[in-house]
Amino acid sequence: MATLTTHVLDAAHGCPGQGIRIELYRVEGERLQALGEATTNSDGRCDAPLLEGEAFVSGVYQLHFHAGAYYRARGTALAAPAFLDVVVLRVGLDAAQGHYHVPLLLSPYSYSTYRGS
Repeated sequence: MATLTTHVLDAAHGCPGQGIRIELYRVEGERLQALGEATTNSDGRCDAPLLEGEAFVSGVYQLHFHAGAYYRARGTALAAPAFLDVVVLRVGLDAAQGHYHVPLLLSPYSYSTYRGS
């Protein structure tokens, strides 16, 4: 069964990104179809896959990580406007490929991602 999971690591503080809101959208032409949202747990992971089962169809998706709100809640001083407020990752997913894991390594001024295992 195909699934999509993620986790967030806070590189600025050297810890998991706990309490980060993530929204998931399917890209349909110029439109975004909201599929759901989750909040990362104490390990920086979501308690359940963001996408799985019949809802997982091949296509283009966007994950919106609310980084600015996370850093503000931690008391981190951010510029106004924040350099990274919402980190948007647009990824193409093929349901036949099975499991996708998309980690986010985050700081107030940079991020990186990759296809994990």
